[in-house]
Amino acid sequence: MTKKISLPTTLPRERAFLIGVEIRGEEGLLPLDESLAELALLSSTAGLNVVGELTQRLDSRNPKTLIGSGKVEEVQALVEETQAQVLIFDDELSPRHGRELEKVFGDTVRVLDRTALILDIFAQHASTHEGALQVELAQYEYRLPRLTRAWTHLARQAGGGGGRTGNGGVGLRGPGEKQLEVDRRDIRRRIDQLKGELEKVRAHRGRHRERRKRARVPVVALVGYTNAGKSTLLNRIAGADVYAADQLFATLDPTTRRVELPGGRAALFSDTVGFIQKLPTNLVAAFRATLEEISEAELLLHVVDATHDSALAQSEAVLETLADIEAEHIPMITVLNKVDRFESPEDGNWLLEEFPEALPVSALTGQGMKELLSAVHTKLYESFTPMTVHLPFQQGALIALFHEQGQVDEVEHTRRGVRMVGSLPGRLVARFRPFETGQQVEELEEEEV
Repeated sequence: MTKKISLPTTLPRERAFLIGVEIRGEEGLLPLDESLAELALLSSTAGLNVVGELTQRLDSRNPKTLIGSGKVEEVQALVEETQAQVLIFDDELSPRHGRELEKVFGDTVRVLDRTALILDIFAQHASTHEGALQVELAQYEYRLPRLTRAWTHLARQAGGGGGRTGNGGVGLRGPGEKQLEVDRRDIRRRIDQLKGELEKVRAHRGRHRERRKRARVPVVALVGYTNAGKSTLLNRIAGADVYAADQLFATLDPTTRRVELPGGRAALFSDTVGFIQKLPTNLVAAFRATLEEISEAELLLHVVDATHDSALAQSEAVLETLADIEAEHIPMITVLNKVDRFESPEDGNWLLEEFPEALPVSALTGQGMKELLSAVHTKLYESFTPMTVHLPFQQGALIALFHEQGQVDEVEHTRRGVRMVGSLPGRLVARFRPFETGQQVEELEEEEV
């Protein structure tokens, strides 16, 4: 009789040990313990099993290992005790920090940082060609200054593999020492190639946006901290089937759906990648083509998880990122999501005091959807914003649009264009912001001189 052997259907999750560091004067938006809890959720999303954590508050960074030498010894003992295979720092490690820590922990323990972890999650969730290109670019730009003898060849890892190692763990490991110079050249060449491909994607998106503008269908971009419920909200509003899960960065690639508003008007609602504190600059740069969907929108829905203890800090992180991509000028509606989780309606009153014009909703149950769509309609089509703009003659389409859709109070022709005073409907405000009088007029006058 042959005995059946039952094989596991999934590989065991790698064991991760987390380290949180707080430098005096460089405190993050979230308290140290909450930031580490977020790192634990990121680790779980990446398929790791968190087996321990440690924190340290410092007056300054240790130039070699970030944390103090005594703390390094303590971590070594804890890593051995917990049999951890991956060591993850909650901040971005400098190339030197990474090299020195790899020397300390050897080949048996991989040393990663928050950026490497986020890159791995992005790679897992990039389901389109554009998303894969953006992730691969960000990976290579992260890896280039960090090539050491401990890395195996990168060409097999980036892109589709997303930095995953062969046994299913989180990787970002690269070339052996003999190949360092060759790999550096290959990586720089690949970075240039990826940037060229993404420029084509960016131009393609730009043409799509221009067609949408000519069709006069406004775009509403959903923005918010990761796991705030943007995808669930889009599913509720549009009857869509966007993937949504209770994890960080459940969706990465943008999804757009047409939604009928009250009064028979329509708008395109676009779900975008969630933001997070300490979002690396190279990630924002790599995802420029996607994030331009936000900066070109006529209205933003800022989705806030009203049940999160750090809702205000998360909101601030979102607003900072919007400023980084120069989208802070776009009209915005703040949406306080997940109010169905409150034991009583009064539980969320403190947030309403912080966001007095916010709309409480539940994307899960549908509570507040009617009011939300009505507010979107009002903001796009009924509310008018006073504006004074100076439009160059080559912006003839915008000059005509102001006359057609706006309320014109005054028109003055100058040597460089047309100065127009009046009011514009909310959906058009963002398109005219770059031409508002003030700094732009000063620049024109300087050119004339």
